[in-house]
Amino acid sequence: MTIYATAGAKLYIGGVLEDKSSDFEESDFDAISWTEIKSLESLGTLGDQANEVTIDVIGENRTKRFKGTRNAPPMEVVCGLDYSDAGQQAVIAAEKEIHDYAFRVVFDDAPSGGTPSERMFIAKVASASEAYDTANSVMRMNVSLWVNSNVVRIDADDGV
Repeated sequence: MTIYATAGAKLYIGGVLEDKSSDFEESDFDAISWTEIKSLESLGTLGDQANEVTIDVIGENRTKRFKGTRNAPPMEVVCGLDYSDAGQQAVIAAEKEIHDYAFRVVFDDAPSGGTPSERMFIAKVASASEAYDTANSVMRMNVSLWVNSNVVRIDADDGV
């Protein structure tokens, strides 16, 4: 078993990428120009869950459960607030728009001489709020991403 720390991971924002009725593939992100969102503290969670569909079957005295539509909970990202960071500025601008944007997470798990694993998806920037907290706190930007697609998973590759 090989597991890795989140430390070293990077988050990028791309441009507007329209949703489509089928799953996204790696090639859908080929033409995207990426801008790193720096000073990350937390990447939150990413992935789908099924909505629950139920029926109460009287004769069996049992609730039956089925899987409904897929839904990705919001990805809650926390950054140290940096007014000069181009990635954070892009997130703030995207929050003002109605469009889905391309996002990319690159992990620090590349084998020697290889490439790291990645996750790519589209999301609306639902919020980009500043948190100030107490005197001994770093000012932060809290970003909520509403994921609107499947997550394209690219495994780390040893380059062989």
